[in-house]
Amino acid sequence: MSDDHGSNKRPKIEARADVLMVGTGEYTTGYVGGTAADSDKGAGVVALTMFDLRRRGKVGRVGMCGVNGKKFPGIRNHMQRNIGDVYEDMDLTCDTYPADDSVDPKAYLNAVKTYKPGDLAIIFTPDDTHYDIALACINQGMHVMVTKPIVQTLEHHNSLIKAAKEKNVLVTMEVHKRWDPFYADARDRARSQLGNFQYMYAYMSQPKHQLDTFKAWAGKSSDISYYLNSHHIDFSEWTLEGIARPVRVTGTSSSGVAHSKGMKTEDSITLTVQWENLNDKTLGCAVYTSSWVAPKSDVHSQQRFFLMGTNGEINVDQAHRGMTVACDGKPFGSVNPLFMKYTPTNGKFSGQASYGVKSFECFVDACRQINAGAKTADAFDDGSLATVGTTCQGTAILEAGRRSLDADSRPMDIVYGDDANTPVDIRPHEF
Repeated sequence: MSDDHGSNKRPKIEARADVLMVGTGEYTTGYVGGTAADSDKGAGVVALTMFDLRRRGKVGRVGMCGVNGKKFPGIRNHMQRNIGDVYEDMDLTCDTYPADDSVDPKAYLNAVKTYKPGDLAIIFTPDDTHYDIALACINQGMHVMVTKPIVQTLEHHNSLIKAAKEKNVLVTMEVHKRWDPFYADARDRARSQLGNFQYMYAYMSQPKHQLDTFKAWAGKSSDISYYLNSHHIDFSEWTLEGIARPVRVTGTSSSGVAHSKGMKTEDSITLTVQWENLNDKTLGCAVYTSSWVAPKSDVHSQQRFFLMGTNGEINVDQAHRGMTVACDGKPFGSVNPLFMKYTPTNGKFSGQASYGVKSFECFVDACRQINAGAKTADAFDDGSLATVGTTCQGTAILEAGRRSLDADSRPMDIVYGDDANTPVDIRPHEF
């Protein structure tokens, strides 16, 4: 397995990629509830990145698909104010689906038909919609990137693997932490210096108002573990590939704040995961906690982890990078331009080195290489991208955690077949 994190060695490919963005919310456009999101992503990430990649000659046609077309006039105005009026040379031309006077939950089916094999789909929609949308795009012959979690069940995950192989397309999960230099270095140190896995504690939170941002699906079709624990669970799977595998998951939760808002969902979810070291069958333990009822603080999202191996340990505080900003009329904040640098340089967007951008650019570059015949889709199973074929364990952990919570915290065992690294089933633990 390669430990390469990016695409610096990839050959120059001339052809532009046509891109369909599915989803019109916070991460795609920064538009929430009729205004800019009250988070660290007010200008969005996906659309801004695609427009910049078009400016730089890597992307051609850009489309955007949602459910409620009546939002598009507001989205266009929002993007003009936050992108077009802020950065020079940004072409915001974008085909939108459905029409501005329509509401259509299946609009993506019509949007996909306007794209050809080899084009790209980037899906940022509620978790329970990922599978159907991704499968429709794959069947059209499109390369697909899906936000985390890629799907909610191991069954759907394996179905996407099969479909991707049949259509010979690249299917990946968007996990930008793999391009965070702190996380990437921690991963390499853990793999090369820390020995067998012993213990990990990871915490990630967002403020209470995110319950309102995600009220359309929070507690109805997904939960905070799928939304936030997926980050550090993917980091574990990426870091421990070939070293250890998850074998048992127990879920516990806290409640109260969401219930007081009439939302039937957990406030915080903790997944305790037993990992088995492959070389000697010794055990390690990881504890992943996520919450969306934190108070507003100096950061939008608290994010940190501690990892210990038999030979050493690592601490990473992703939320605090040593840079703070205070301005009149704005709260004091710890900022992280390593994720997204929104401040223009000489009038132009200059966030290309940000890991929030690099995650998408590396996917676009990979697809262009495949389309040009320079690489095959399975070449990216080497760890350079979070491909559907290399992220099964993360899906198994998340599904097992949900099933454990629904069974009053009964532990769930992750079952493996002939391939010691690929989960095939999840079963209630028998005491």
